[in-house]
Amino acid sequence: MLNTKPNWPILAVMAGISLTACKILPTKSADAGNAPAFKPDKMVEEIWAAKVVPYLQQKAGPFPEVHTLATTDAAAAGAKYGNPNKQANSPWTFAVHLEGKIVAANTQSRAATVDVDVDGDGKADARVQIGPAVRGTALRDSLDFIQFNDFTNQIDFAQFGKAFNAYADKTVLSKLPRDALEGRSAKVLGAYTLGSGQDLPLVTPAEAEIGPKP
Repeated sequence: MLNTKPNWPILAVMAGISLTACKILPTKSADAGNAPAFKPDKMVEEIWAAKVVPYLQQKAGPFPEVHTLATTDAAAAGAKYGNPNKQANSPWTFAVHLEGKIVAANTQSRAATVDVDVDGDGKADARVQIGPAVRGTALRDSLDFIQFNDFTNQIDFAQFGKAFNAYADKTVLSKLPRDALEGRSAKVLGAYTLGSGQDLPLVTPAEAEIGPKP
């Protein structure tokens, strides 16, 4: 007679071999493969002309007026010329426009700057960054429609700030002259952060013009 009983030991061994031959992989979530890549440079490019420059043009005050108020009542200056939606522990950043004469220039460093006399007394009142390396995140921080909570993490927020500087250099600063700058006129729309550790307020331009040689 044929043995009709199942051969349990053999089936168990075969099942064991099948399991060891299979490797269980975690299932990717549906969102993981579809999440858009974070592209801060493209994001800045898309809002620069439409939102950033118009905002600064509307918000900025004359540098002497802004800086005088900022050094006496930073909160009042921030409410008028700054970003009232900033994080509570962040310093105030102010939108300004300034005009004056360049009294000193440092173009040997990649973080090049010009010192500008705004009030005509022959002494520098502000230091303006002309790149290509641009320090700080003043442009990003001056905008009340940019909030930290809109970003996934602090790294993305920091990269977004650097993207403003890179775009300003690409579209504005890289086109400025680099030789014989002392004595020329300068006209700037930009932003600076109060108490940045500089001897002079360090202004990051969104728009900048340097006049011809005198």
